[in-house]
Amino acid sequence: MRKSEDRNIYCWCIAIVLFVGVSACQQDYLPKPLGYNRLILPSHAYQPLPDSLPYHFEYSEHATLLPDTSRIRERFWIEIYYPDIKSNIHITYKSIQNAKVLKEYFDDSYTLTAKHQIKAYAINEVITKTPSGKTAVIAELEGDVPSQFQFTVTDSAKNFLRGALYFNTKVANDSLAPAIEYMKMDMMHLINTLEWRKK
Repeated sequence: MRKSEDRNIYCWCIAIVLFVGVSACQQDYLPKPLGYNRLILPSHAYQPLPDSLPYHFEYSEHATLLPDTSRIRERFWIEIYYPDIKSNIHITYKSIQNAKVLKEYFDDSYTLTAKHQIKAYAINEVITKTPSGKTAVIAELEGDVPSQFQFTVTDSAKNFLRGALYFNTKVANDSLAPAIEYMKMDMMHLINTLEWRKK
C-alpha cells in the first residue's frame, strides 16, 4: 500500500513539472523594441573660421569645414560637418544690395523653413539681437523633420547669412534628442560670435 501511494505522489509530481514546463513554453514571445547606440557627445570647444570668408564665427573643434557641393552652391557657402554625430550645418551667405533684395532673402528663408510643416508638430520662431547688434531669426522645428534648427542673421545693410541643421541618418528625432540639443548649443555659439569681415 505504501509503494502505491509513493508511486501516485511521484506521478503527480512529474505531471505538475510537465504542466509548468508546457505552460511556460506557450507564452507569447514579445520582441524587445529596437534600440539605438548610445551617443557619446564631446565637450563643447570652438575654433575660428579661416580668413578667406566674408564672415567670421567660432565653430566646433570636433567638426570639419567642407565646401558646399549642392547644385546651386555659391562662392561663400560652406558645410560644417560633424563626423561623429553624422550631422552638418549648411551655411549660405549673400550680400545685400538693397531693401528689396533683403526681403527676397527673408522670403526664401521662410519658404525653406515652411517646407517642413508637413512633418513638423510645431515651428517655434523667435526674432532676437545678437551680442553685436545683428538681427537673428531662429526657428526650432519639432517632429520627425529633416532639419530641426534653422536661423538667419543680418545687419540689414550689407550681409545676410543663413544656417540649417541636418542629420545624415534615418533615426527618429526622439532618439536624436541629445544630439539635437548638443547641436543647438553649437549653433547658438556660432550665432553669438558671428561678425562680418571688412571687404
